[in-house]
Amino acid sequence: MIPSLGPDWMDPAWLLDRFGNQFFWVSAAIVFIECGLLFPILPGDSLLFAVGLFIAEGSIDFNIVTACLILTVAAFLGNVCGYEIGRAIGTPLYKRQGRFINQANFDKTHDFFNKYGAKALVLGRFVPIVRTFITVVAGVGKMERRHFFVWSGVGATLWACGITLIGYFLGQSFPVLRDHLEAAVLLIVLVSVIPMILEYLKHRREASHSRVETGA
Repeated sequence: MIPSLGPDWMDPAWLLDRFGNQFFWVSAAIVFIECGLLFPILPGDSLLFAVGLFIAEGSIDFNIVTACLILTVAAFLGNVCGYEIGRAIGTPLYKRQGRFINQANFDKTHDFFNKYGAKALVLGRFVPIVRTFITVVAGVGKMERRHFFVWSGVGATLWACGITLIGYFLGQSFPVLRDHLEAAVLLIVLVSVIPMILEYLKHRREASHSRVETGA
């Protein structure tokens, strides 16, 4: 068995054992919080995957279509909250130097937003930490609300439905995943950080080229 990632409450199997059929609503609440209330280190990806998997193998009694709709709404409303926080008090947050809420994370997200524009609200959904701060950055920048709602809705749908359905269909095709959930969650986490690794490597390469060109 692979040891659980992080504390018990980040382990979907632990949450299922503790909350039973209420696991779904706990997951929806965590998705909402991660997407809008500035708590970036939450198991959003793995919980979405686990919801689909647990529905497929019957651990929780919930319709998969209804689950996808509710999770999408939770992700969208979380983004709306993050956006409104950004519009209201976002600028002072940039000056904080906490463990997760700090200028470095905001600066990385700001660069991501500048690079991809409105599409960052879709692409950022699949990048841990970025998906928490991207909506605040959009709010600080006073992105037009209707424009924000459209792109945020697209991102919420692709992320919440996509990962949940992957868990659901894999759970139907490979029931053994239930007995190896830790490995499946680890894979989801590793896949979710690939964009960050690629961006880091690209940044290192561009910085190296810049030093060569300037003769540094």
